[in-house]
Amino acid sequence: MAVLLPCYNEEAAIGQVVRDFHEALPAARIFVYDNASSDKTSEVAREAGATVISEALRGKGNVVRRMFSDVEADIYVLADGDDTYDATAAPKLIERLCREQLDMVNAARRNTSEQAYRPGHRFGNLLFTKLVSSIFGERFGDILSGYRVFSRRFVKSFPALAKGFEIETELTVHALELRMPVAEVPTAYKERPEGSESKLNTFRDGFRILKTIVRLAKDERPLAFFSVAAALLSVSAIGLAIPLFFTYFETGLVPRLPTAVLVCALMLLASLSTACGLILDSVSLGRREMKRLHYLRLPAPPTMPFPWSAEKAGSAADGKDTERFSA
Repeated sequence: MAVLLPCYNEEAAIGQVVRDFHEALPAARIFVYDNASSDKTSEVAREAGATVISEALRGKGNVVRRMFSDVEADIYVLADGDDTYDATAAPKLIERLCREQLDMVNAARRNTSEQAYRPGHRFGNLLFTKLVSSIFGERFGDILSGYRVFSRRFVKSFPALAKGFEIETELTVHALELRMPVAEVPTAYKERPEGSESKLNTFRDGFRILKTIVRLAKDERPLAFFSVAAALLSVSAIGLAIPLFFTYFETGLVPRLPTAVLVCALMLLASLSTACGLILDSVSLGRREMKRLHYLRLPAPPTMPFPWSAEKAGSAADGKDTERFSA
């Protein structure tokens, strides 16, 4: 098992997070990826017993991509380093993953205080969750949770294209598109400790998440995406054409020639949009099939839960550290 903790300026919280996961999962190896922090995040995490790696490329998505590339394990626990998630829930999440042979267990946030979950963030999360559910399927109630447990075949088949906080949206859509076996478990969510500040910008990161949803809809559902564009263009063309037809039937003339040309151009664009959707839908199906075949090449999660004690896991972990940090 590997616990992955992306961090940026979390000196005030990361030490407690590492200790909590050590206590909850003594058999796991804990990795802290420091995203070019300007404080003592690395030193505090190292003193708490974590393996610390630096990632200079800023953004949570870049850090997660590096984590998934570097670390070799059978089960991955991904959480934030801000001490807002409940580390004691990790054994329950892992047991659910193993018992039901799942590829991802999402820890849906249930805030324990009003300060933990700001109203703007709560509203944005609900809005984006509903939007993703309407496009890709309704299987999650909290698509932006940063606390998840993954199987190896999820991690090693995930392309990780996002740069920032939109990475959670990509993780969710990846599971939905490949129709992976997943589950969601409510877990406690608390406020940050004193001295720790949120790195999430409500409007900037919210816009980036929305942009990611639109991009994923275009890439994964191109026929529906371009059909909507075609419908809007067609409705606009028909709305402009109706007065022209009435004038033509009354007088036999088309006096507003520029409008007639515009109507023709809009209908041509609508036809091209539909054709693009049909072509790209076939391309998307081929990409999805290739991702599915790669996913199936990787082993499923172990059917039995891992030993929780460090003594039992010690002999299994000896001699397995490589340049890619086997856990």
